[in-house]
Amino acid sequence: MIKLYKFKACWGVPDPSPFCVKVETYLRMVGLPYERVECATMLNAPKKKLPYLTDGGRTIPDSGFILDFLKATYGDTLDGRLSAEERARGHTMRRMLEESLYWPMVYSRWMEDRNWAVIKPLFFGGLPPILRDLLPLFARSRVKKTLWLQGTGRHARDEVYDLGRQDLSALSVQLGAMPYLFGDSPTSLDAVAYGFLVNLLAPPIESPLKDHALALANLPPYCARIRERYYAEPAP
Repeated sequence: MIKLYKFKACWGVPDPSPFCVKVETYLRMVGLPYERVECATMLNAPKKKLPYLTDGGRTIPDSGFILDFLKATYGDTLDGRLSAEERARGHTMRRMLEESLYWPMVYSRWMEDRNWAVIKPLFFGGLPPILRDLLPLFARSRVKKTLWLQGTGRHARDEVYDLGRQDLSALSVQLGAMPYLFGDSPTSLDAVAYGFLVNLLAPPIESPLKDHALALANLPPYCARIRERYYAEPAP
């Protein structure tokens, strides 16, 4: 039995991590039965990050490696129809979302005081009193340092959000008037995109990124389309 180790659902979103939503959405798209294991900590994860997946005696960390494993083990039923050019474009779009858009999203959640007030109780509210006061300060400081080392944290606020808006606009152009990013049926790229969009649009977190996504006429209906198709029923 496949087990997906992830964070707890919140805000009406399957998971506050786009990468956990990516894997869960992919599993639903390909119809593989799985069990959700909602983790309160990442300390037991192989790479100290979520998600990770177990299947029989195998443990696979990292959302990208998980999808590679699932395709190799159970067949590539979503992306098998894509041309080499489409696969290359999908690879580029995935990198854009996961390595570019991700950082302005992290910035909006952790560095904006009003959004930090939402994030802090979600991740740390269940801790004992002393840890509840000290650990959030350490975690936020660490995220700030990571943003600086990665490069996003060196930019002015408006510059950070402009980078994210560019990525969202590119996603919107790729989608166009199609139901999914490569036509009438979904691919693994749609699982990736949904993980990011639902985490932008649904949570009570306001930012220029969310405003821009809402202003792009095809992105909210696209997000709703995937949600209605794959999350109308509870997890298997």
